[in-house]
Amino acid sequence: MKDNIQPNYHDVTVRCSCGNEFVCGSTVEGDVIKVEVCSKCHPFYSGKQKQVSTGGRVDKFKKRYNV
Repeated sequence: MKDNIQPNYHDVTVRCSCGNEFVCGSTVEGDVIKVEVCSKCHPFYSGKQKQVSTGGRVDKFKKRYNV
C-alpha cells in the first residue's frame, strides 16, 4: 500500500448564516466552513416546513380526460 495518501482529517468550525456554529470533522482545508443552511434553520428540521397540497390533482386529471 502507498504511504501518506489519506487526506488530513481535523476538527473545523461550521458557521451558518443564521448564526449557529458547531464543530465537526472534515478533510476540507481551513478552520472554518461557511454554510447557508443548517439543521437549526432548515425548514424540515425546524418544523416550519410548508406542506404542498397535492389533493385534487388526480380528480382534476380524471375530470379533464374523462377517466
